[in-house]
Amino acid sequence: MSFSIIYVTFILVFMLVALMREVLRPGLILFTAVVLLLVAGIITPEEALKGFSNKGMITVALLYLVAEGVRKSGILERLVYRVLPKHNASVSSAGIRFYPIVSFISAFFNNTPVVVIFAPMIKNWALKMKLSPSKFLIPLSYATILGGMCTLIGTTTNLVVHGMLLQEHKDEVTAAASGASEGILMQYGVDGMSMFELTKVGAFIAIAGLFYLIFFSKFLLPDQRTSEEEKADDNIVPGMIRHEVLLGNRFPGLGKTLHEFDFYRKYGAHVRAIRRGGIIQPKDYMNTRLTHEDTLIVDADESFMKAWGDSRVFWMINRVGDYEPPMGKKKRWLALVLLILMIIGATVGELEPVKQYLAQSEFIQSHIPGLKLDMFFFVCITSVIMAWLHMFSPRKYTKFFSWDVLITIACAFAISAAMTKSGFADLIAGYIISLTNMVSGSSYGIYIILAALFLITNIFTELITNNAAAALAFPLALAVAENLGVNPMPFVVCVCFAASSAFSTPIGYQTNLIVQGIGGYKFKDFVKVGLPLNLLVFLICMLLIPWFYDLV
Repeated sequence: MSFSIIYVTFILVFMLVALMREVLRPGLILFTAVVLLLVAGIITPEEALKGFSNKGMITVALLYLVAEGVRKSGILERLVYRVLPKHNASVSSAGIRFYPIVSFISAFFNNTPVVVIFAPMIKNWALKMKLSPSKFLIPLSYATILGGMCTLIGTTTNLVVHGMLLQEHKDEVTAAASGASEGILMQYGVDGMSMFELTKVGAFIAIAGLFYLIFFSKFLLPDQRTSEEEKADDNIVPGMIRHEVLLGNRFPGLGKTLHEFDFYRKYGAHVRAIRRGGIIQPKDYMNTRLTHEDTLIVDADESFMKAWGDSRVFWMINRVGDYEPPMGKKKRWLALVLLILMIIGATVGELEPVKQYLAQSEFIQSHIPGLKLDMFFFVCITSVIMAWLHMFSPRKYTKFFSWDVLITIACAFAISAAMTKSGFADLIAGYIISLTNMVSGSSYGIYIILAALFLITNIFTELITNNAAAALAFPLALAVAENLGVNPMPFVVCVCFAASSAFSTPIGYQTNLIVQGIGGYKFKDFVKVGLPLNLLVFLICMLLIPWFYDLV
């Protein structure tokens, strides 16, 4: 075993342990890994920085701006509010009306803002209907994840894999131009994924998953009709309103206690309790060091929501009462129209007749030869229009980016390159392929390999993060396909679904952490409800991926 493989193995183990122990934020942990790979000469400075200019990563960044514009329009809240039952509601009847709409929305909208928008609304609605909010909030997170699996832009995971495909194909074309043999992607004509590439399998997963959430999850979820924070402190100061505040990555008090960080002086709110992992902390919570998983129960006046409601210092601020968005009626509908046009444009632009027309048109080739009507093209146009029409605050646009996610994605490309260059990916792929010996005659060997790739990726995503899991599994998928000499697309699609299936732990997906805070869930609640859903997604993938994609 070469030094490069040993060194990369050590770095990956270090990275996984650091991610699981949450020593630092994921973006900084992956950046540390990239620096260690760089100083050892495993990757070049160009390869270390390649992800920061990747179209997939930039597309994710711009989609945050589009999501903010649509979020401020209030269209989504109005739609769901009309759908929710106004009387005689039950857990199942509400789920039938609500979860499919949430999944559909999240197929074209980033999952995190969907949950940030709907979680407080669903909790308040459930309390008014005298239903337990805990019966709805985990299913809300899972419904957005299921919807996000169905399209290219539904989740950052799919865009990360798409970006890696584009980069790998570009590298293969460059290598072929210099005399090298064609790579596996060029041989099979794979140069990325279209808007609805994943819908073929994802739609079946979403339908089966929603059926499970609507009719079975209620038996596994806790029944908490009285919130713990109300029992902890019922004495609200006159003139104050009780809020739930989920701490964001930019909260300046992370790692400090409330004795060290004066929350009232900074934000004008009194902290009444801290909830972590679904449990209200003991009475000496003032000495508890704050983390990004904490929900604070605070009392504040009307100015608190106005000052901090749109800030990324907090992921979410929840209070009883409806919030009217400031955007005018025309702009609200224009935001929806722009989103629809962006989706239609990116979908039509990926059609083969459109690509051929662009390639054969003399006018286009002579004036704008680099024109490509893909998602990147349309999200650029949409975000610029929204900025100039002030659909989001153009002076504060940088606060709408989730910088840690973007840095994680950018560093993922460098780590993937290191796994491939060092030979680590080929080594692990060889071990995975050797699983075919478990079945005599190996007629089912390739299906075992697909299953092993899914399970490896899924374990990664439950223990670390979805984007980091995709980064680790993508080079393995390509290495397996190259060693077998088969179409890489089924293995790449498998990575997409496995990396998004973060149902069994609250740490695998940001939306799970959000609902854990507001719903008061414990870790075991995610395991009880999520494991059957993980198994369901696994079985559907093993049945349908070979059906829609040739494995040989």
